[in-house]
Amino acid sequence: MGKRLLITGAGRGIGAATARLAATRGYRVMVNYHRDPRSAEQLVQAIRAGGGEAVAWQADVADERSVGAMFAELDRHWGGLDALVNNAGMLEQQCRLGQIDGARLQRVFATNVFGSFFCARQAVQRMSTALGGDGGAIVNLSSIAASLGAPGEYLDYAAAKGAIDSFTRGLAKEVAAEGIRVNAVRPGVIDTGIHASGGEPGRVARVAPSVPLQRGGTAEEVAQAVLWLLSDEASYCTGALLDVSGGR
Repeated sequence: MGKRLLITGAGRGIGAATARLAATRGYRVMVNYHRDPRSAEQLVQAIRAGGGEAVAWQADVADERSVGAMFAELDRHWGGLDALVNNAGMLEQQCRLGQIDGARLQRVFATNVFGSFFCARQAVQRMSTALGGDGGAIVNLSSIAASLGAPGEYLDYAAAKGAIDSFTRGLAKEVAAEGIRVNAVRPGVIDTGIHASGGEPGRVARVAPSVPLQRGGTAEEVAQAVLWLLSDEASYCTGALLDVSGGR
């Protein structure tokens, strides 16, 4: 049987690309989604049609109880977990600091930061050799915005991803002796639908000339990096932040 993988926010974009690629490499994939069951179910059906094994599960990763219920379902379905990709994320409309209020900060950090903490905690409880598990791997989705700061656009999102960088390094050290590797991928300007939710669907084309490779990236290119960090080929990597940003 293939390794058991949970990908949060996997119905579209980078999460969906990661799920498709993981299935081709023999993983059994739980596709988590929040508000779009149709996309998640279509992805699951596509994976099954290709001979893979997948199941969709609705949960809001920002809700601690919802996350607990999702992991309980995973236990019932597959009896445990071998790998976690904390992909679920969101951003709000582009703006400057003066327009960022507490409610917006709460929303951005709840999904991008709290959700990764909640899911990683559940995963560690199942993977840790100190708790009877067999070990495993966690990959967090950060962003190159954590280094660049996203001035005038997404200061809050960049700060949230900076928190993910710190979380990745700290958790990696905390569980290294318990058979768990924890790394992060930091995508740059990737051609997905997230830019539309920020108010600029054409952002990739605008920003591409500032990227050393002179183009935006694809979700599939990010997925390749995620799958490498999950694999035994990255067996000596933990606490790493892998930039997939075209040189930015």
